Amino acid sequence: MRVFVAGGSGAIGKSLVPLLLAAGHEVVVLGRSAHKAEQLRALGAHVAVADAFDKAQLTVAIMDAKPQVVIHQLTAIPAAIDLRRFDEDFARTNRLRTEVTDVMLAAARKAGARRFIAQSFCGWPFAREGGPIKTEDAPLDPHPPAHFGKTLAALRYLEDAVHRAEGIEAIALRYGFLYGPGTDISTGGRTVELVRRRRIPLVGDGGGIWSFIHVGDAARATVAAVTRGDPGLYNIVDDEPAPVSSWLPALAEAVGAKRPHHVPAWLARLFIGEGGVSMMTAIRGGSNAKARRELAWRPAWPTWRRGFVEGLG
Repeated sequence: MRVFVAGGSGAIGKSLVPLLLAAGHEVVVLGRSAHKAEQLRALGAHVAVADAFDKAQLTVAIMDAKPQVVIHQLTAIPAAIDLRRFDEDFARTNRLRTEVTDVMLAAARKAGARRFIAQSFCGWPFAREGGPIKTEDAPLDPHPPAHFGKTLAALRYLEDAVHRAEGIEAIALRYGFLYGPGTDISTGGRTVELVRRRRIPLVGDGGGIWSFIHVGDAARATVAAVTRGDPGLYNIVDDEPAPVSSWLPALAEAVGAKRPHHVPAWLARLFIGEGGVSMMTAIRGGSNAKARRELAWRPAWPTWRRGFVEGLG
């Protein structure tokens, strides 16, 4: 099958492109520069050089590729995120999830593609009420924390575009918090470095539920979605959503760090804002039952407990 991948040099894309090629697919990857194009060609992929924010260039790139499947993995997340200005840090990614999603969907339909797969997120967007683990049918947060509203609106927009899509099978894969090579939670990654320096404290009761996914498992789920699954939403997470009070000390132990400091929520709010405190104390995790059932996918790293010890490098 001929597959067009936008975002092939990102954390998931670096694992995704080789897996697609190994599965026998012909892959065309969107590249922003000749330098990156050479790296992608070395893997065996074809390359279309275009600026994702240039509607005409992006449309031509997809049309010329004549793909059967289009995969949208584009993000522009900065290396360091300030949770007090979350929407500002995600501004470019939010454009990719809104205006660029529209361009890619339209071009995919014009090119005759049968399937469109886009990246979404599973975790803090869920409404902070009810049980700790949410399915794809659970509502998103009607009242997101300050400085998170624009980013949540962009995710809503992307998922609504998937629901509304006509003439093409559209899927949104809601990846959990990524860990493993090329991510912040990896050997040498920024989050791991902050944990080693005891710069990420346990806030309040640490009751926020996080759903993790190893970057390799995220890529494998995406390959599965190329040929499997009905249109709609899929939570791509491991089998063990967990409170911060469990996973943060375990990550510290796994990387040889001292146990995290503990700070009250009122004090943490001064440094990480309302949204940061919510992520540490109130967010919900996701269930992967639908993805396991409909994509015939199983995470090779079923729990972060093992992944943090063996899968960060």
